[in-house]
Amino acid sequence: MNVMASPITLRLDPVIRRRVALTARRRRTTTSVVLREAITKWVEKEDSGETLYDRVADLIGSVHGGDPGRSTRKLSAVLKARRAK
Repeated sequence: MNVMASPITLRLDPVIRRRVALTARRRRTTTSVVLREAITKWVEKEDSGETLYDRVADLIGSVHGGDPGRSTRKLSAVLKARRAK
């Protein structure tokens, strides 16, 4: 990162803080780097414009048995109902 980063206060519960610290130690870096990378990935994912359907499309129909088109129709109906609200 070339630009000077600005500080931010972030409160984490002890379990998550320990997990972040362990991840940083395992990667031989700082907790700040781990958190910065995680936040960057989350923001990029949120700003991608990807829909819920896009995120789970590869899973739809992956379980064999029953009506093969049911999951696609069901998810489509749920998403249409949400949009109508």
